[in-house]
Amino acid sequence: MRIAILDSDREQVELIRQELTRVGHVCEAFRYSPGLPAELDQAHFDAIVLDWHESGPAGLRILQSIANDAHARRPVLLVAPRSSEDQLVEALGCGANDYLIKPIRRGELLVRMQVLLKLAYPETQESEQLHFGPFAFEPGRSRITRSGITLELTQKEFELALLFFRNLGRPLSRAFILEKIWSRDADIPSRTIDTHVSRVRTKLGLRPENGFRLLPVYSYGYQLEQLATAQ
Repeated sequence: MRIAILDSDREQVELIRQELTRVGHVCEAFRYSPGLPAELDQAHFDAIVLDWHESGPAGLRILQSIANDAHARRPVLLVAPRSSEDQLVEALGCGANDYLIKPIRRGELLVRMQVLLKLAYPETQESEQLHFGPFAFEPGRSRITRSGITLELTQKEFELALLFFRNLGRPLSRAFILEKIWSRDADIPSRTIDTHVSRVRTKLGLRPENGFRLLPVYSYGYQLEQLATAQ
């Protein structure tokens, strides 16, 4: 996929470029200017990474340009400091699809971009693979490998593992997990979630030596954390 990076921070641009090109995407960086929305339209990019804090009015014009194009499917991934979280609401309401909070975590950048591309271009994702450190997910085959070795999981365990990795670094409530994996109306005991989480942790080996750690969040749910060894 061809991805535009709209950011004036050279170090951040290089980090984003390195990670996205490493998995096969073609990236081009742009600086903000009044004519940038038209320039992006002419270049036919498949997705955009946009630093919302730095973009100012240009960022809003870009989102409005995409929203006004009935044929555009280009997903927009925002990058912003934690202090700008309130402003992200406006951006999401104007057409942005997802966001990252600085400093950018490499694994989280990759998974959020992969998810956005899959939703926008499902016809190109039949043989999709998602990579996180030693883990490779094949959603179309419900298959996970660790360092090239296939792991034996049930369908529910696979879906739960994929849910955690696609929400890397974010705490997930029990209610959210229940809705996504067992459906909102499922009448299952709380210990069923705990049992499945325990099995996923054991079967995937979610330990520091493998670069990830799956932890309980007290009175809330669970969170999968990426450690430095997986970056």
